[in-house]
Amino acid sequence: MAQRSLLNSKPSFFPIEIKNFAARLLKDHPDAVAAGICALLVLLGWFALHFNWVGLAILVLSAAYIIGGYESAKEGLTTLFEEKELDVDLLMIVAALGAAGLGFWRGEYYLMIDGAILILIFAISGALESYAMKHTQRNIRSLMAMTPDTARVVRRGKEEIIPVEQLQVGDRVIVKPGELIPTDAIIVEGCSALNQSSITGESMPVEKMPPDEVFAGTINGNGALQLEVHQPPESSLIQRVIRLVRQAQTEAPPSQLFIERFGRGYAKIIVIVGILLAIAPPFLWRWNWESTIYRALIFLVVASPCALMASIMPTLLSGIANGARQGILFKTGAQLELMGKVKAIAFDKTGTLTTGKLQVAQIIPAPGQSENRVLAIAATLESFSEHPIGEAIVQAAQQQRLQLRTAQDVRATAGQGITGDIAGKLAIAGKVTFIEEILSQSVGDANLRQRIQQLEAEGNTVIWVAYAEEMLGAIAVADALRPTAATTLKRLKQLGIEQIVMLTGDNQRSADRVAQQLGVDRVYAELLPEDKVRVIEHLQKEYQTVAMVGDGINDAPALAMASVGIAMGGAGTDVALETADIVLMADRLEKLEVAIRLGRRSQRIVKQNITFALSFIVVLLIANFMVNMTMPLGVIGHEGSTVLVTLSGLRLLRG
Repeated sequence: MAQRSLLNSKPSFFPIEIKNFAARLLKDHPDAVAAGICALLVLLGWFALHFNWVGLAILVLSAAYIIGGYESAKEGLTTLFEEKELDVDLLMIVAALGAAGLGFWRGEYYLMIDGAILILIFAISGALESYAMKHTQRNIRSLMAMTPDTARVVRRGKEEIIPVEQLQVGDRVIVKPGELIPTDAIIVEGCSALNQSSITGESMPVEKMPPDEVFAGTINGNGALQLEVHQPPESSLIQRVIRLVRQAQTEAPPSQLFIERFGRGYAKIIVIVGILLAIAPPFLWRWNWESTIYRALIFLVVASPCALMASIMPTLLSGIANGARQGILFKTGAQLELMGKVKAIAFDKTGTLTTGKLQVAQIIPAPGQSENRVLAIAATLESFSEHPIGEAIVQAAQQQRLQLRTAQDVRATAGQGITGDIAGKLAIAGKVTFIEEILSQSVGDANLRQRIQQLEAEGNTVIWVAYAEEMLGAIAVADALRPTAATTLKRLKQLGIEQIVMLTGDNQRSADRVAQQLGVDRVYAELLPEDKVRVIEHLQKEYQTVAMVGDGINDAPALAMASVGIAMGGAGTDVALETADIVLMADRLEKLEVAIRLGRRSQRIVKQNITFALSFIVVLLIANFMVNMTMPLGVIGHEGSTVLVTLSGLRLLRG
């Protein structure tokens, strides 16, 4: 009975699911649905004509014209009446209707298929453009999600939960360990290590205490904080980031502007010439009106921009498919083109050129001590800590398969270090001043101090380790470089990239150390998000086409402002992925070279295709008036050139 009941439930389950899916598809992607229906109707119309079902063919193809061409006709007419401009959409409608009208008038109904294919091509193009545009607003929602909706404030001696937008200057806000900071504010009580990587890009948590400023969207560490709001929530750094992203995304890419300008100019010329050809010959050369209209309609068919448009889209779509196969996501075809024109590339440091994960870089034992002993004592204490530095030390000890002892009475002092009892003796790991204060004596000989000062100058964070009132040595912790970073930058220079720049919120010493190891041309350190945007703007004035590679929310405005924004997919935040034009899905920096090569190949093929398409149109136009070409030959020539150009574009699928 149970089996019969389950089987009987299927007929009612699947239709509902299909219906819901269809409703969502129609709501989210109406252009794609229209293009799909148009394609089915064109195919059905072709079959109907093949079996000589003329009435059905006319009905079906008429529906294809209406469904597939509605949006293009609306846009073309809107542009005509509101902007007083002619564009390719309107020209497509005129050419398609001309082919259909002539086919119906002369009984050559296959000409209706030609017009329907013209409409179908534009419907598919419009669907792809609409799909790409739907992604442009998601980054704003991702940015908004980085801050909490509510804040815990103290009013009249009591804690209250209120919406963030109701915060006022002077309010006292309580932030507990692990919570997000709700708005930019000043610390008035408490201290903690804040993870600011989402805002400044700093690779390590920053110790904060009164009267330091904290930023909305950053994550509090293990200390409770009392903050004082010193500016309205809408003026916070995260809100400025949102405004910068919105502003940068309103600027259309150069290739898109060129295509629009060219399309409108082309449409004007063809429409004007078509009208003249339909009117002038009877008066100038005494042609009969039927022959004149016939030649004018052939002109509209052969001059239709299908081959011209096919010279671009199939190439770019092939490049996008090729990139996806290699782990490179191009969000728009325009950005694929722009990648071929990039002259300068700006890299974020943390999480892009580096792994974004702290690692033990070096262990410096004091005379008579071993590296393993230094690491084991430090790891025993740090195993009680959740600080990223402690996690890196414990991980290093695990990799060395060290046997850790048991520690008791472990205590952490925020921003200073950690102490504990190991085998009845005091163990300390932290800053040298922290150890000296506890032991009431200077620690470490001159040689050890000199070596550690050198490591700190190179941007490392150094943790000193003492046990039983004796200095054991120190551990240097740093953000590790990506293994392929140096090779990738070298190959980019060999590829002809004129300038490689590094942008970071880290300190200057750390940035200079990384730049020296990688061979970066310029370094900009201690930057906030708006500072990165200004650097990108400066580079664009100098090099025109500039790419930005980043992974965090702090990179979002710069990614949006750059000619091409590239996000690291594996470690990238949602906002960086949504804002970027290109995503390296496998988080492999070396794929950047592949993306540039694809962009350059797409440029070459597009130029070849445009030259061929325009040349073939000229040949067909000359043939139309010099050798009295027939409509079927015009259609064959027009569609043949479109097919050839499309096949040429598909070359980019290889390799």
